[in-house]
Order: sequence, then C-alpha cells, then structure tokens
Amino acid sequence: MAHFAKLNSDNIVEQVIRVNDNDAPDEQTGIEFIHSLGLEGVWKQTSYNTFAGEHNLGGTPFRKNYAGIDYFYDEQRDAFIPPSPYPSWVLNEETCQWEPPTLKPKGTDLIGWRWNEEIVGWEQFNKPVLS
Repeated sequence: MAHFAKLNSDNIVEQVIRVNDNDAPDEQTGIEFIHSLGLEGVWKQTSYNTFAGEHNLGGTPFRKNYAGIDYFYDEQRDAFIPPSPYPSWVLNEETCQWEPPTLKPKGTDLIGWRWNEEIVGWEQFNKPVLS
C-alpha cells in the first residue's frame, strides 16, 4: 500500500490515507487518483517504513519520516518533521527528529528517566514493580 499525507496551507499534515499500489505506482499518479476521488488539496507521498532517515526494511528512506497528523512538511529538506515534544529540544538535521539538549542517562530494571522541561533535564523515576 502507498500512503499519502494531505497538507494544509502551512504545510502541516491534516490527514494520512492509504492507496492501493495499483492506483499509485508513482507519486503523481497516486495524487491524480486521490483527486479523482474528490479529495482535493496538496498531497505528498510518505513511506510507512521510514523513520529518522532510515528504511526499516532496508529499502530507500523516503522523506526522512512517515508522516503523521500535525507533522510539518519541510520543502527544502523534502522531509516530514514531527512536532517538537519540548521547546528546549533541537532538530537533528540528518534524521529530522527532535533530540534533547542532553543525552538520556541509562536506566535500570527499577529506575527510569523522563524529560522535565522545567529543569531542562532528565529526572529519575522508579519503575513500577510487576508481579
């Protein structure tokens, strides 16, 4: 199946749909098929198997990330970029993923780490014990 993302006027993804490969052997044909269904607007193809610039099945990565609702399509990078999870995080130009300003410490079976934007750092928490 091919996947397509509908962009609003600010290049924000509003919708993602699947299209049969027979109806979308390439991006332009897929867009024409979508329009023939009465679904107007700007559509860009996205790859379900692409994350952080890598194709998880060993294929060619496509537009850095699989598009999701509220992702931004960056025309210059030809990439889908997820919303920033926190104001302090920075965009990795290679992967088009957001990264914390400091590396996450290693956890253990009982201790984990979560981001705290108020302190702009990681805070420790105790993981629940499952019996």
